[in-house]
Amino acid sequence: MPERVYLDWNATTPLRPEARQAMAAAWDMAGNPSSVHAEGRQARRLVEDARAAISAAIGARPQDAVFTSGGTEANALALTPGLRRGAGEPVRRLLVSAIEHTSVLSGGRFSPEAIGTIQVTGSGLIDIDHLRRLLAVGQPALVSVMLANNETGALQPIGEVADIVHEAGGLLHVDAIQALGKIPFDIKSMKADLVTLSAHKTGGPKGVGALVLSEDVHGLEPLLRGGGQELGRRAGTENVAGISAFGVAATVAMAALAEDAARLQALRGRLEKGLQQTPGMIVFSEDAPRLPNTILFTVPGLKAETAVIGFDLGGIAVSSGSACSSGKVQPSHVLAAMGVGGELAQGAVRLSLGWSTSEADIDLALQAWRKLADGLLRGRRNTA
Repeated sequence: MPERVYLDWNATTPLRPEARQAMAAAWDMAGNPSSVHAEGRQARRLVEDARAAISAAIGARPQDAVFTSGGTEANALALTPGLRRGAGEPVRRLLVSAIEHTSVLSGGRFSPEAIGTIQVTGSGLIDIDHLRRLLAVGQPALVSVMLANNETGALQPIGEVADIVHEAGGLLHVDAIQALGKIPFDIKSMKADLVTLSAHKTGGPKGVGALVLSEDVHGLEPLLRGGGQELGRRAGTENVAGISAFGVAATVAMAALAEDAARLQALRGRLEKGLQQTPGMIVFSEDAPRLPNTILFTVPGLKAETAVIGFDLGGIAVSSGSACSSGKVQPSHVLAAMGVGGELAQGAVRLSLGWSTSEADIDLALQAWRKLADGLLRGRRNTA
């Protein structure tokens, strides 16, 4: 069978070899990390080493990181009414940008009537003026704005958003799941109050995530109650193998961050240049800061399902949008929020690169695209 090319890294990444080794080592340990005997302490050490590594990756204190079953749970845990900074007033409503992941758009534990939506521009960036207007009325708000969009790759002006939110007495949650290991960021420099992360977007295993709090955030209420794990913030025996692998994956990703980002930026530029040789090509959020690995594009008349199947038959794995919404025929909510019409949105195809993507992979992807594009253009000529 010919070797395939994987260009769907924003959906999930392959498991890093170092993370696989960490998981294998942890599986051989018998101890429960809450036990006080030697075996338990050995398991606890793996959990705490991972906590330290993940916290260090975003400039936080280890005691402020809470492990969860993944990014969706981390987001749901973050969206808690009653959170406050220091002795400040608790938040009673939630404002989310229109391009958030569905786990944030669902609102966590806020009631539907307490949730408002922040508009975005045609470039996929948050509408700062609309945010100001929403914050000007009503009670203090928890505001959720993702650092990097999973579909377009657009990077939000988080520092500016944080200043506006804090001036209004609110708190800021940043879903940084797509950003970890792809761009440098820091919880303090972002001025974020809560940050969510996921292991499988950076070379760790699926089923592990984390919520990281800033030092002065209080009032977090656990989703799961029972034991006293995670300092009482998330009950249940920790996934030692998954957590250990998450920590190792984050460490490896951060060590290679600068080199990988520059290489991926160059590969994406080459890919984008090749794609844009097709007449009518549209690259979404092209004029916005973006992740170095992400392209979301379309051509008028293209059907995403047809393109994804065509790429797949050519040995290339790509996506028609976020993995959580693939299989649905309705247009992306991200593109709809950006004002993209239904026909164009239904043709959007996402290519996302990763640490093992090579120039040869880009050449094969462009070869597959040219075959698809030739068929599309022939169809246009035949109907003209």
